[in-house]
Amino acid sequence: MTRTHRLFQLMQALRNAPPPATAAALADALGVTPRTVYRDIDTLRGLGAVIDGAAGFGYTLIEDAALPPLGFDAEELEALVLGLREVQQVGDPALASAAGTALSKLRARLPAAQAHRLQHAVLSAHRFAPLPEPGIDVRALRQATWDERTVRFDYCDVEGRSTTRSVDPLTIVYMQASHCLLAWCHLRSDFRAFRLDRMRGLDVLETSFRPRRVPLLRECLTQMGACAASAPSRTTAV
Repeated sequence: MTRTHRLFQLMQALRNAPPPATAAALADALGVTPRTVYRDIDTLRGLGAVIDGAAGFGYTLIEDAALPPLGFDAEELEALVLGLREVQQVGDPALASAAGTALSKLRARLPAAQAHRLQHAVLSAHRFAPLPEPGIDVRALRQATWDERTVRFDYCDVEGRSTTRSVDPLTIVYMQASHCLLAWCHLRSDFRAFRLDRMRGLDVLETSFRPRRVPLLRECLTQMGACAASAPSRTTAV
């Protein structure tokens, strides 16, 4: 880990940790010695970060020089907190972790009164019934969708039949009971919805379908909307 990277990691650890964060706890999170943490805290202070505390007492990030202050009204703050907490509940592990990090960064950028309101927001999100675990690496699928690259995977449909599919991924939809990939299926030459928990063995291929994702997605949503209006059962995942 380079020193610059370590300083960024220390700032993120200070954002995430319940204050005051001890040097021992920060050192453990970063895989360094407490002495290194002391030196890096002094460096961050020299760069403009306002960090309260001292050795033996712990540290609290008061003002993050790397992030300018933001202003939101009360309803906007509640909406942001609710949205990010919902992502923590429904997202795959990488996305849920990113939502938690985003909350901590947002708190660091807010004035003190608004940061307090964000931390103690009256809205929250919770699911008592866990969603089925995805059968593939969702982060890789998201990246392939963004890069507009064809993917291949094994899929088990609702009848228990298994097929190998090559598809152009268009978007991932987070629904109440499961998460689905909307895609153009090469096998069926049509749009299909695939449940992530029924997918196995994801391979990202070199084949690109750029720049067709946005128009394909628009067409897909139009067709599914028309199907839903006439026969809702036709929009369920295969």
